[in-house]
Amino acid sequence: MSSCTESERFAACLRSLKERSGLSYAALAAKAGASGSSVHRYCSGTSVPHDYGTVHRLAVACGAAPEELRTLHKLWALADAAREPEAEPPERVVVQPDPLAGPPEPVAGPPDPADLGDLGVGHGADGGAADMAAAPADVRREPADVRREPADVRREPADVRREPSDVRREPSDGSGAVGWRRRRIHVGVAVGLVLLLGGLALTLPSQGPDEDSDGGGGGAASAEVLQKTDHRLLFTPACREVVAMGQHDACVREIQELLKDKGTVIGVDSDFGPETLRRVTAFQVYAGIEPANGVVGDATKKALYESQVRLNAWSKDKVRRHIRAVFTEAPDRAIAIADCQSFLDPLHILPNTNGTRNWGLFQISDARLRELGGTPRKALDPEWNILAAKRLWSQDRDFSDWPHCDRAFSPTPSASP
Repeated sequence: MSSCTESERFAACLRSLKERSGLSYAALAAKAGASGSSVHRYCSGTSVPHDYGTVHRLAVACGAAPEELRTLHKLWALADAAREPEAEPPERVVVQPDPLAGPPEPVAGPPDPADLGDLGVGHGADGGAADMAAAPADVRREPADVRREPADVRREPADVRREPSDVRREPSDGSGAVGWRRRRIHVGVAVGLVLLLGGLALTLPSQGPDEDSDGGGGGAASAEVLQKTDHRLLFTPACREVVAMGQHDACVREIQELLKDKGTVIGVDSDFGPETLRRVTAFQVYAGIEPANGVVGDATKKALYESQVRLNAWSKDKVRRHIRAVFTEAPDRAIAIADCQSFLDPLHILPNTNGTRNWGLFQISDARLRELGGTPRKALDPEWNILAAKRLWSQDRDFSDWPHCDRAFSPTPSASP
């Protein structure tokens, strides 16, 4: 896997945490003690932090859960290990002398007059220059004779190797050492052929289902082979190990199609945006996958293909009727509050800047859930969510738990707590 792909996977996970937190690059950089431009490079995948401490501070500032921290650390380690290595100086190659090659060839140069005298080269005006020019050639030819000696030595083993062929050419009646070696070779060849044919016989039934149309042993073996190969798109090399917010590819489209098949309302556009993030998180809550963070890892991929969870939600008309039946004292105002909070979507999930989240129709916060003894799974149940909102309203008989929507949609806003 290329370093670019590893960097993109790390950046997608970090970008998902950043988008979920709602923090700007400048605000996140201030919390993590980094520069805004650096954080932007990390989230866009153009740069990978050299120190994991920076990654940890960014994730904590985004409110990452322990499991998310472990996943992010693994992705950072892969991206850091896949960095392009710095160019190294070329290694010096030391040529070891070959003992059979003889002494090294001397470098051509002007001959030493003293040496020429020993070789019998004339010093006269007539032939001195010619003799001096010819002398180095004689000197250079001398090592060639030395180098030719090892060739004779190397040819000796060839004669030795030819000896066994003479032995093999000897006629034999099957007795003695030569006959025993021949019988042993024949037995070995026969055993090898039996094993080879047996292996081919075992592999032939698994060639494909077409070879056995009646559903016999061949079809069963073929099905077993297919079970070992996972052809589901999210588990193929075409998809990243972690699919997260910010991606736009066929793998995101596969996730959206799987969620749509489970009954939820979602646009299939191959874009992992806020809507897909909310639907993935809701599915993780229903399937019991921890943490429910909107990041599609191995556990979520497997559940998308195998889980029988359904994400069917109430229609907006049914939501309005039920709110009106519960909030008998202020039905229209309660409907306006729910519409402002979640667009009357029972599976609406909104992340907060401090890492907490609001859940369901009336966007019950994590803190309120603990007070009411609820869970995210209960909060996504529209009936429970409406009754919980009525309990909060009954404390002071107003909508002060939703001050922004109360002021925007009510003619006489409730007093602030």
